[in-house]
Amino acid sequence: MSKTAGIIVIGNEILSGKTRDENSLYLVRELRGLGVDVRRLSVIPDELDCISPEVRHFSKSFDYVFTTGGVGPTHDDLTMDGIALAFGRKILRNPELESILRHYYSPDLVEGNLRMADVPESARLVGGKGMWFPVIAVENVFIFPGVPEILRRKFERIKEMFREEPFHLREIFLRADEGQIAGVLNGVLAHFPALALGSYPYFDNPDYSIKLTLESKDGSYVDNAHAMLLKELSKLSLTPVKA
Repeated sequence: MSKTAGIIVIGNEILSGKTRDENSLYLVRELRGLGVDVRRLSVIPDELDCISPEVRHFSKSFDYVFTTGGVGPTHDDLTMDGIALAFGRKILRNPELESILRHYYSPDLVEGNLRMADVPESARLVGGKGMWFPVIAVENVFIFPGVPEILRRKFERIKEMFREEPFHLREIFLRADEGQIAGVLNGVLAHFPALALGSYPYFDNPDYSIKLTLESKDGSYVDNAHAMLLKELSKLSLTPVKA
């Protein structure tokens, strides 16, 4: 059984269109590569009454939860407060984080910088030595900043802790119409109900008009489904093309 994950993107700037969300796409791709099944993505504003219930719901629903955004020193950085509220915890200043921040910002440290050391009670610091600022985790929730470059550096340091059995992927590219192959796809799924079968149309690609994807954590299952699909497509005189 695959481990599941939910991603919560927190930020008014995403919902207003001022900033493009790059983090969720990165996390989905990375987690899929690690064998983790991302089940839901949510984008919510910087508001406590949105953050708290969403985190609580995701935490109960998925094995892992990843939040991005809202962890800086300014007035609209409410992620820590929202997560603390979700689990009924206080916000406390973490001595280790405070020490890291004092060293990093010295000699220009101001009190606002230290606000980033205020985290939910009993939060864990994940990442070990060599990371200037560790990932903060509460229960099964892993808290990341919204700046894509920083998020990626942090995730790279801890991603192996999430690795599972990989998904096996086969792809087929066709010059065809989706309606033409719908019956074939339904027939394959009837024989392989656990298969993740995707059909994606393309309208401006000179080489193919459909990409089919077959996925499962069972490699032989995917291979057998792939063989059946090719056989059924051949009955329609459809031959895969190179991408």
